[in-house]
Amino acid sequence: MNSFSLIGKTILVTGASSGLGRQLAVSASAAGATLIITGRDSARLNATFLALEGKGHRQVLADLTDDGELSSLVDNLPKLNGVFFSLGVSTVLPAGFITKEKLRQDFAVNFEAPVMLTTALLKAKKLTNKNCSLLYMSTISTVYPFVGGAMYVSARAALEGYTRVLAVELAPKGIRVNCLRAGFVRTPMLEQTARLSQEAVLKIDKQQPLGIGEPEDVANTAIYYFSEASKWVTGTNLILGGG
Repeated sequence: MNSFSLIGKTILVTGASSGLGRQLAVSASAAGATLIITGRDSARLNATFLALEGKGHRQVLADLTDDGELSSLVDNLPKLNGVFFSLGVSTVLPAGFITKEKLRQDFAVNFEAPVMLTTALLKAKKLTNKNCSLLYMSTISTVYPFVGGAMYVSARAALEGYTRVLAVELAPKGIRVNCLRAGFVRTPMLEQTARLSQEAVLKIDKQQPLGIGEPEDVANTAIYYFSEASKWVTGTNLILGGG
């Protein structure tokens, strides 16, 4: 049996409208998983849905910062073998310009939404108790911070702390919890940075010995965490940063 196969597994992917969420959904479908994808942009979410291989997949339009939409999503889910928490925003703002409103908005997406979705899934008993895998996207910037990243880095650092506790709490149920600290990858977020400053992107490229990553690099690692190959791995914060 192929230990990296996802055949027979049902995986929920948040933030599937673009970037790493989209790529993981596509790659996981190719590995045999049944996908339930969610995001806030109808057209982009449907584009991801049409790119999935196999049958039986579902797409659900939802804003996970909205309590009602989050509850509706969870209520209509089947039992899950895995969840990929990929939603996130990166607001670059110098510390002296942070406002309470902007701070709350950033934390609502990057920290509160994945935490409250997890809570809802646990309360509704939507997670299988045997070899279920929860995988949260963080950032290499929690280790190597950047100027203007105070809100984003703080939210992701909080998420990493949360997942370490969650890993201990859920281990007796056979539910594994891990984080990926991704470096800079060629996603729409990086393209936005390039439009603002091509010089910044070149600097980023030089800082990562193996260069800027591709979405497939993150998706392939995520598949490992969802597969039987990682059944003895929990509580990790893996750096994917090209060295």
